[in-house]
Formats: sequence, structure tokens, C-alpha cells
Amino acid sequence: MNKELKGLIGLLKASVSPYHTAEEAMRLLDEAGFTALPQSGKWTLKKGGNYYVKCFGTMLIAFHIGSKYKPGDGFKLAACHTDWPCYYIKPNPEQIGGGCLKISIEPYGGMIHSTWLDRPLSAAGLVTLKSENVLEPERRLVDFAEPILTIPSLAIHLNREVNKGVALNPNKDMLPICETVEKEFNKDGYFVKKLAEKLGVEPDRILSYDLCLYNAEEPMLCGFNKDILTAPRLDNITSAYAVLSGIIGTKRKSCVAAAILFDNEEVGSGTKQGANSSTLGMMLEKLALSLDADRTEYIDSLTSGFMLSCDVAHAKHPNYQDLADGSCYSEMNKGVSLKMNYEQRYSTEASGVGILESLCAKYKIPLQHYMNRPDLRGGGTLGSYAASQLGMSTADVGVPMLAMHASRETMGAKDQAALDALVLHYFNEE
Repeated sequence: MNKELKGLIGLLKASVSPYHTAEEAMRLLDEAGFTALPQSGKWTLKKGGNYYVKCFGTMLIAFHIGSKYKPGDGFKLAACHTDWPCYYIKPNPEQIGGGCLKISIEPYGGMIHSTWLDRPLSAAGLVTLKSENVLEPERRLVDFAEPILTIPSLAIHLNREVNKGVALNPNKDMLPICETVEKEFNKDGYFVKKLAEKLGVEPDRILSYDLCLYNAEEPMLCGFNKDILTAPRLDNITSAYAVLSGIIGTKRKSCVAAAILFDNEEVGSGTKQGANSSTLGMMLEKLALSLDADRTEYIDSLTSGFMLSCDVAHAKHPNYQDLADGSCYSEMNKGVSLKMNYEQRYSTEASGVGILESLCAKYKIPLQHYMNRPDLRGGGTLGSYAASQLGMSTADVGVPMLAMHASRETMGAKDQAALDALVLHYFNEE
């Protein structure tokens, strides 16, 4: 197993919630000698320095300042997202049925519900606790770190039509169970009690939580040649690993290079920590001003800069080949996918294609072109949102994969190395 795949698998295992992805990213950056900065407050920056700032818990910006940086130098950005389609646990979630304790959930993002059935599930995220300052509750991350839930499917004997396709109602069919109970069982507050036990606090200290379910199965290589990786959360931890390893390996002398981990892409990016917000622009302006640039020079850094929007692409499905475009399709283990859409659901333009074609040719990085079949509407990415916020040229790239938005997804084991190489050379190319 190559180092890129080992690094990806490590981040996949740690990324049990967007909060945990940001936490693991900070650990990797700390190990690499990056300096943490506050989101609010004065920044003291030096040329040649490496820094990062966490915004609102699940957004992270890590950047390298060139040793010969000049105000007005174009930014070089690479962005991704840390969230994935899943279920979030509601407040007061306990229900009882069939002698089991069930947990109320809400779906997040465009998920394939059936792929979550009969899986070992756990839960992780953020908990807020009472503190001495009512305006600043204590914040703690939590991970149950073992299977505590499962969503059982209905036996074929009770639905003989199941193999013809079944519509699943999240309010009824997708409620996970966590325990069998007796008739006298008191369900009220039970989940908070279990959460308090995990945190080592009294239940009455818990104010709120932001907890998502995650597939507790491990990433796994499969195939006779172990050239296929199946794992939860490939979309979009593959890209998170690429931008993090890229910024850690950046040694460029000019301009500022930055890796950005956004949240909430799967629900439209329209949050303060999402790509369709002013947060990144504010942080980049703060960065520029801290390096003695004026407002005009900051704008010059945007308009002369470039951004890679890194997110997974659809690989041509071996059992549904007719759903791929006739000429612009991607396959697993054939390299990075460059995604285009003239309606700008992907942000790539001809100039961006030229840059990436040249970069990949120079460093012998395998590159594929992907477009949706003309009569099928594909998904979008954060690229167009971030580009419209910043006024910056952008291109969309990612690894090709199958089963996108399933609880387990599938990619070619060779493709992570290609994406990592692209981001690293993009950051370092002067």
C-alpha cells in the first residue's frame, strides 16, 4: 500500500464527523509545524510561514506564505468539503416500538437510504455543556467509537416485492434501533444519559448536541490485485487528504497558497462555514492586510489568482455504461477527473482546462475529462459558489468513484496518488 493510500485511510477512519475531520486536519498541520491563528483577533504573519485558522468548528483554512511574497500576488487555492450525506440525531430522540428503543433522525444531503440498512452504525459530533459563562458554553467533541445503532431492513417474507424496488420513508423505515427494552422501561432522557456517560459528565450539564450517524465499518481494499478501495466517506475525504498533503508539502516562494476545508456542500453550501458565504473572502482579506497589502492589492490577489475545487467525480459504472457520456467519461484507476459543465454546475472553463492539461503533462499525471450525459442532470460542487464569492478563476477536479452518496463508496486504489500529485505540483508550480 502506497503512502497516499495509507494517509487517506487514516483520515477516513478519523473523519467520523465534520468536526472530527477538522480536528484531525489540525493535528496533521500541527505535526507539520503550522501555527494556529484565531478566527477573531490580530494576526502576526511572516513570509515563508505556515499557518491555519479554524472557522465555526468545521471549516479550516491552512496557508503557506511565499518567502518572496509581494502584496498583490495571486492566491493559489485548493478547496474541498468535509461533510457527507448521513443522518443527524434529533433532540429528545427516543421512541419505543417492537420491544426496541429507536432513535429519531433527520436525513442530511442527497443520500441513498437503502445503503444504510443493516450496517453497524455509530455517532459522533459536537456537544455543548453548561459553563460559568452562559454566553460561552463549553464545547466538546464526542465519538461513541463503536457500533451502537443499526437500521434493520424488512424481511422478504413480509414484503415479497422488495427486489422490485422499495421507497423508504426516513420518518418510518430508517429509524435506527439501539437497545431492546422491557415494558417498564423509561425512555425519557435515555440518550442524553448515554451521551453524558461517554463524556464523563452529569446529564444536566448537556445543553445541546450536533451528532451525525456514521458507518462504523473499516475502509477495505478488495479485488484480486487489491486495486479497489471501498470505504465510507470517500466523498469527499479523498479531496480533503489531497489538499492537506498538498499544503503541507508546499515550498513555493511567491504568493500565498491555501487549502480550504468547507462544510455543508451536501446541502447547498449556503452557511457561514460553506463555500457560498463571505467567510473565506474575509479570512483572505485579513491575511492580505496582515501582510501589509491594501484593499486594491487584495482584490488583485483574487482576480489574478486561481482555485482548484476538489470533489469526487462519477466513474463509468460497469453495469450501467449507457448512463455515461459517449466521449467524456472517467474510469477508476485511470487518474484524476477534470469535470466540466457549460451550465457551470462545475466551474471549469477553457483557461482552467489549459492550465491543468499543461500541469499534468509536465508531471506525467494521468488526467481524464468528465461531463454528464447531455440528458442527465448531474450534481454540482462548491467550486461555482466559491468562485462567484471571490471573483476567481476555478477548475473542478477529483477522483472517479462508484456508489457516490452511498454509505460505502468505491474508488480505484491508484487514483489518490494522482490527485495528491496534482494538488502538490499545482501549489508548488511557480
